Amino acid sequence: MTTRTARSTRTPRRTPWAAGLGAALLALSACSPSGGPDGSGRSGGSSPDGVSGTVTVFAAASLKESFTALGEDFEKQHPGTEVTFSFGGSDSLAASITGGAPADVFASASPRTMKIVTDAADAAGTPATFVRNELEIATLPGNPEGISSLQDLTAPGLKVVLCDKEVPCGAAARKALDAGRVKLTPVSYEQDVKAAVTKVRLKEADAAVVYRTDVRAAGDKVEGVEFPEAADAVNDYPIVRLKDAPNAGAAEAFIALVRSAAGQEVLTRAGFLKP
Repeated sequence: MTTRTARSTRTPRRTPWAAGLGAALLALSACSPSGGPDGSGRSGGSSPDGVSGTVTVFAAASLKESFTALGEDFEKQHPGTEVTFSFGGSDSLAASITGGAPADVFASASPRTMKIVTDAADAAGTPATFVRNELEIATLPGNPEGISSLQDLTAPGLKVVLCDKEVPCGAAARKALDAGRVKLTPVSYEQDVKAAVTKVRLKEADAAVVYRTDVRAAGDKVEGVEFPEAADAVNDYPIVRLKDAPNAGAAEAFIALVRSAAGQEVLTRAGFLKP
């Protein structure tokens, strides 16, 4: 499986979710009576349902960990396939798609960025919301600045980063800040949510407003602080097969995996909310 990056994650939560993800992947493998996609237990050769070849998925940066895990399982369930990912800001991915970049599936972090693709008539059918995501404040381990609210981010000398306003996590952060009537001047705007979290991890920022899934994915490198205004800025994530998909059959099969009960379990364990 190939992974690319388009450009180039309350009470503190510090427990990695890898163990839970592993359990969910075991559940995925057990979907068929004998472990194989058709109950045969086969792990090599060609896929019994005719799905084969490479499927290229453009997906929001916040989906990197869970989609990578699902991609690995997809290849096991469909021998002879390979999943190639491009992760990045949803706006950049949408621009690449409308600019002619070959891809089979687009999974966006907001309906607004998905609309760029549908308005250009580059989607096959109607996008379906498969998960939702909520914001948290990412701080350094131990939360040394004692941040407990959005208002705390305005403290003099505090270095805060946000995603760019054109990126879904940036638009959501702006909506939450408006809901809390908080005026905030960040030290930088980042091109995707992973870049914002990295700024905190590298101690180039004291805090960032990011998705809770990215806080969880960072493990003990950052801590997450919940805030009530996040409820006013929950993002829906839509997914769709692209009209000119080079491998339409594999695209539909991958989307089916993402939307399946077992796929949803993997995403939920990563911190996503059910649609």
